Amino acid sequence: MRAFDFAPLLRSSVGFDHVNRLFELANRADEAVPGYPPYNIEKRGEDSYRITMAVAGFRPEELEVTVKENSLLITGKAAEQPAEADVTYLHRGIARRAFERRFELADTVKVVGAELNDGLLHIALKREVPEAKKPRQIPINATAVGATVIDAQPKAA
Repeated sequence: MRAFDFAPLLRSSVGFDHVNRLFELANRADEAVPGYPPYNIEKRGEDSYRITMAVAGFRPEELEVTVKENSLLITGKAAEQPAEADVTYLHRGIARRAFERRFELADTVKVVGAELNDGLLHIALKREVPEAKKPRQIPINATAVGATVIDAQPKAA
């Protein structure tokens, strides 16, 4: 098990407690989690991302993409295919087993679309930062400070 201490990285942060939680979740490498189906996460621009998942053999009606709160859930349930009497598989390497893949999304990331093309499921994501969270310049007001001189009188002893 890998254990990383991210405390030095978080010392200069304010209000990012959830970042530490995300690091902890990423560190929990669970070997029981299957690697099926394989996927890529791509950054396509300044504020756009795409998840590409290899789902060869699945039809659009057998796939489901659901967004609930900050979680993206992709499930696939292959429909039963009628057995062909004269077909015997010598090797069956194209998996059509049911799967469920979950991705945690940041508060500002929204799912904008999904398409199935050539056995690849593409899910488009866009980061939309609300005006209240965008960086803004804070003006610095300069006030004239009058110099006050205090004359000190020596005390008589």
